[in-house]
Amino acid sequence: MKTEGFAKTEGFAKSIVIGIMPQEQIRKRVLAIARGEYRPGPGEPKIWFTSMKSLAEVLSDDNRALLRVIAETEPPSISALAEATGRKPGNLSRTLKTMSNYGIVDLMRERNLVRPVAKATEFRIVAA
Repeated sequence: MKTEGFAKTEGFAKSIVIGIMPQEQIRKRVLAIARGEYRPGPGEPKIWFTSMKSLAEVLSDDNRALLRVIAETEPPSISALAEATGRKPGNLSRTLKTMSNYGIVDLMRERNLVRPVAKATEFRIVAA
């Protein structure tokens, strides 16, 4: 089932379309959308990076593995995820916040805990 650039396939595999475009082109695109001059299609990227380098930093092998662990184990907190992965909670929090800023992870506040939720474990990259 595909909706708005996000797709759910079998199991935990959810995919997101990610675009790579220079900052100035991203800015022009956003302004055209805001002015109503351009309407993105359903399969177009919702998440944009300005370079392959920045994309590679956020979606490194370790971070993609982390997304799979989140999707498969559904940890109740960042502490539980840190315990499951062996990563330090402080570093893990920074990584998750960065991923959340890009829309790759949701950080759900529940009582006094923050529960990470992976929005995707697979990515389709579109260079513009």
